[in-house]
Amino acid sequence: MALTTTSATAPTMATTHRPSLRGERHLFSSSDDTIVMKQIQGTHTPDGRDFDVKPLMRVVEDGLRRASPTAVITQHASMELLEDKGHQVESIELLSFTIHKLASEISYKCSGSGNDAHATTVGILHLLSTFDWDAKVVLAMAALANNYGQFGLTAQLHAVNPLAKSIATLMQLPELLEHIEVLKPRLDAVNNLIKAMIDVTWCIIEFSELPPEHMGTESPEMQAALTHIPTAVYWTIRSIIACESQITGLIGLGHDYISATTEAWELSSLAHKINNIQGLLTKQLDHCRRNIKEKQHWEAFQALERLFDTSHIDNMKILRALFYSKDEHPLIDGATKKRVSVDLLRRKIVMLFISDLDISHEELFVLVQIYNETHHGGQVLERRYEVVWLPIVDRHHPWDLSKEERYNRLASDMPWYYPHNPSMIDPAVVRYVRQAWRFDKKPLMVVLDPQGKVVCPNALHMMWIWGSLAFPFTSAREEALWKEEIWRLDLLVDEIDPAIVQAIRDERYICLYGGEDVNWIKQFTSLLRRIAQELRIPLEMVYVGKSNPKERIKKVINVISTEKLSGYWQDTAMVWFFWVRLESMLHSKMQLHEKSFGTIPRHSNNQGAIVPGNFGHSGHGAIVPGNPHNGHEVPNGLENDQILLEVMSLLSYDSGGHPWAVIAHGSLDLVRYDGRKLLECLGQFETWKERVEIEGFIPALRGALEPYHTHEHCTRLILPGDAGRIKERVVCAECKKPMEKFVLYQCCND
Repeated sequence: MALTTTSATAPTMATTHRPSLRGERHLFSSSDDTIVMKQIQGTHTPDGRDFDVKPLMRVVEDGLRRASPTAVITQHASMELLEDKGHQVESIELLSFTIHKLASEISYKCSGSGNDAHATTVGILHLLSTFDWDAKVVLAMAALANNYGQFGLTAQLHAVNPLAKSIATLMQLPELLEHIEVLKPRLDAVNNLIKAMIDVTWCIIEFSELPPEHMGTESPEMQAALTHIPTAVYWTIRSIIACESQITGLIGLGHDYISATTEAWELSSLAHKINNIQGLLTKQLDHCRRNIKEKQHWEAFQALERLFDTSHIDNMKILRALFYSKDEHPLIDGATKKRVSVDLLRRKIVMLFISDLDISHEELFVLVQIYNETHHGGQVLERRYEVVWLPIVDRHHPWDLSKEERYNRLASDMPWYYPHNPSMIDPAVVRYVRQAWRFDKKPLMVVLDPQGKVVCPNALHMMWIWGSLAFPFTSAREEALWKEEIWRLDLLVDEIDPAIVQAIRDERYICLYGGEDVNWIKQFTSLLRRIAQELRIPLEMVYVGKSNPKERIKKVINVISTEKLSGYWQDTAMVWFFWVRLESMLHSKMQLHEKSFGTIPRHSNNQGAIVPGNFGHSGHGAIVPGNPHNGHEVPNGLENDQILLEVMSLLSYDSGGHPWAVIAHGSLDLVRYDGRKLLECLGQFETWKERVEIEGFIPALRGALEPYHTHEHCTRLILPGDAGRIKERVVCAECKKPMEKFVLYQCCND
């Protein structure tokens, strides 16, 4: 919306004793508007001199604020002004002659009769022709401050200063001030107009300070502003003429003029127009600032990209870019809770723990346990790698007290480094983390080598699976660890439960089972215990719940505990860790296969989606499948990876809500199966128990399950978190065919 002179009056002030304003109440026509704007632009011939007008404007604003005859200024306040503005005198001296000349010209023009406010304004613009727009308006405001200041100073001091009293007598101010209450509406209108002029002047100054490298005159935003600013300068100077006319009219006039108070609305009309102009300029200024900020963020993002693509002798440039280089001590040492410099991390392996403020208790608890394994007691690894929390905070919502409390609560449990002020993390860093490292919601552990190079995009999978054994947490180390692994019970449970680890060493029979079907659990545990007693084999049964241990699983555990059906993990952190390790194995394995065999080609018609139903009715979701993958070849390597297929089977059972069980003798001899079919097979124990004496229980059970293995099945695999790093197609662990892909939006599965 362009600022023009077509939508407002051009008010001036008049009585029989002073310049006429009422005679100029008219609206500019469109043609008049064009002519006026050409006149204004015609006066603008800047000579290229650049003045810092902000110091002068600060003095002008302070002077105008104090200049009202009704203002009360203490000596202490006056001394503060002198002390505060003393350093600005040098810049003002350069312009003092121009200010004096303008003040005299304005005072002279406004003291005669029949003054044409428009012609006077254009004349002032001619006097200021060699200055830029911001300097023009500030110098004109300075001239007003000079004249209004003399009037206000005399009025304020006439009762206490002999010189001021003499001058006030010559100006007939005592009589005027005796009727100050009658004059108050007019003086208030002057002060309101002055306030509006000050605001619009600062807005013009702010435009002049926009960085030209980010907001050149050719940009659409600046082009729009450049059409508004001359209009704003014109109407500000026009308002200065109106104010000066009011001040001049008060001097030397008697009671007749004092009682003529009907013209305050003229000033109010101008104040309304100036405020409208200032509002439009402010909106345009906000647009410019947003664009500048976006360009600066983009440049900072590109600089960060170049930084990570460049080789360095150490990691200091990288870490300073990530953690606010302007702060000498941007981090807090979690062990001592003291602020420290990033220099402490020089030439170390740095693991960036990237998350939002919604870290689960279980996740943080397990991570701290793993960290403490290598950062306690002065072990060898202690000085070889460090963890630094890089919190990614949603910048669409302001940093408030609740966020600060949540941040402090999380940080208090962290033994590693974290930012002193997370809100100071640069938006370019947040953007880089989201785009380059693909952070969304699930935490990441990005590993930087001593030179700051990314050697692993997410080491959390390695940490969950192998803990400190995965040091130095590189992708090469991950690949080497997988080459040494086989499918075994130790891998499945690690050291989550020391009792199970001991049972494995003692080569006892172990059964891990999951699901939420209480009836199945009762039947399965009772039947398996009876078979173990009949075979006289030592058996340990442990319920491991589901991947999202919510209230329903707690109810199942209560039943298991009350009826003493089996062992269970009461600590939800153990349940969470069991399932997150399985998910980590899947992610790690899939990334490894993608690296080895390349990305699976994308098929345009092979995706399905779980989409919401009619929100106006039941609100239930509907599953919309894509085309099946039958006929496509299975990618090389996946069908032969037993660990991957076994992990996918367990996760598929969990995703589909199926009961399941793994029964093992020691670590290597184990069988995994769907719970319902396994229960049916165990129910037929009498038909195959003779094979147990010959083959052993696990091999006999494996053979007895063969007839239950068919391709008629329905399974699904829900992959929480970083699904973007999973292959486009995933092979079914049961039938070895590619699975259909669906999209699931889920708040919780409770």
